[in-house]
Amino acid sequence: MIFDIHRWFGMGGVPAHDSARAYLWEKRLHRIMIGVALLSIPAFLFETAATDEMFRKFGLSLDLFILVAFSAELLWMLHVTHQRIHYLARNWLSVLIVIGAAVSMAGWHEEWITLARLLRVTVVVLILLRILGSLRNLFSPTAMPYLLGLGMVTMALAGVGFYFLEPTIDSYGDGLWLAFTSATTVGYGDFYPTTTMSRLFAMAMVLLGYAIMSMVTASIAAFFIGEDEKRLRREMHHDIKILREEVSQLKAELIKRNEPGESLVDSPSER
Repeated sequence: MIFDIHRWFGMGGVPAHDSARAYLWEKRLHRIMIGVALLSIPAFLFETAATDEMFRKFGLSLDLFILVAFSAELLWMLHVTHQRIHYLARNWLSVLIVIGAAVSMAGWHEEWITLARLLRVTVVVLILLRILGSLRNLFSPTAMPYLLGLGMVTMALAGVGFYFLEPTIDSYGDGLWLAFTSATTVGYGDFYPTTTMSRLFAMAMVLLGYAIMSMVTASIAAFFIGEDEKRLRREMHHDIKILREEVSQLKAELIKRNEPGESLVDSPSER
């Protein structure tokens, strides 16, 4: 039995031997849902870091849009999938994202604001994990530029987050440095989160940093393994070419010996 890591992490997709329509819709919604999921980062920053009420309401609107989009995707996939219970079991991460987003939005008022923010961070991390799990083609030898780009964008956004969330950070450069030391778990100690929200944000960055570094490691390993496979393939093709030439020579010799007047067995005079 092959270990399906995507299934165990709640991103199993459409079950095997399901309808062709379900596989088609899963492919159609793939990139759309990645774009929707990326909106969770600015939504989180607007809600937690913005001092203007208008920006906070805009962040909540983005969260509502994300909740509706994930709910619609889940309901539509259940509609086009024949094995509905099996689909839910394989994609429990989407169910958890929908439930967590709904509960956190329902508790977004003063007496529940701390719990709501904690749930918001959890939902953002889950959404980012789903994004990383959806980018399966990144585990390939040619994925290094995309991974570096993803890491740079993530660090840039995290620097903005720490700049707004952490009161000891006075510049974007310091926020970017704190984001880097948090994501790589270096922790030099020159800057560190002091508030509850910046600590929660740092927790999210640690988890995300582990995920990105794991993909970078996997991509590097895939590069070297791919080079070894190419070398073995070239050697195999070379050996096959030599073998074909030898077989062709043997066939030509057999045909020549079987021509009229020729014998497969040498005559005594030829010995």
